[in-house]
Amino acid sequence: MDVIRAFIAIELSPEIRLQLGQLIQKFKSLRIDAVRWVAVENIHLTLKFLGDTNRTDLDKLSKILLSRSGEFSPFTFQVSGMGAFPNNRKPRVVWVGLQAPAALHELQGAVENAASQIGIPVEERGFSPHLTLGRVRNDVTPADLQTLSSALTSMQASDLGFMVAASFTLFRSDLRPQGALYTPLAHFPLAGSDK
Repeated sequence: MDVIRAFIAIELSPEIRLQLGQLIQKFKSLRIDAVRWVAVENIHLTLKFLGDTNRTDLDKLSKILLSRSGEFSPFTFQVSGMGAFPNNRKPRVVWVGLQAPAALHELQGAVENAASQIGIPVEERGFSPHLTLGRVRNDVTPADLQTLSSALTSMQASDLGFMVAASFTLFRSDLRPQGALYTPLAHFPLAGSDK
């Protein structure tokens, strides 16, 4: 059986990617070696991580999502704020936040529901919309951790711009030593959108 590691996400505009790239460069200039920064072209807004899923189920899911995507209108969100999971003092994931409208949460809920129809477990944690910039390595030194923590506190990412979400995408994720490769498998336009 053909199994694919997959996720569903909203792709970012070139303008937002440019802003995120500049922010990552600021972090890189601090020479913090303990963070694996995400390639700018791979940064996206995850709606649902599916994990390893067989091709037949992905085809079923695509049909469900295509039938539901037209129920949602395009919406605008603001990219702003920065932090880390679980917190800035003990960062594991560096992220940029979103001022997310109710429409984003409604779309994510519909995607979650569609995935549950093919047997994907519903995410127990609440949806926390964010854009992952980097992941802290397990071998981080206390000095690098302190530098990163201070940078997270002092750097500003108050307004990186606005973006219109007019579609979402089902991606294949292939993990490679040089970084993940994301391949679009299907696009789902929102109502009135030609994307």
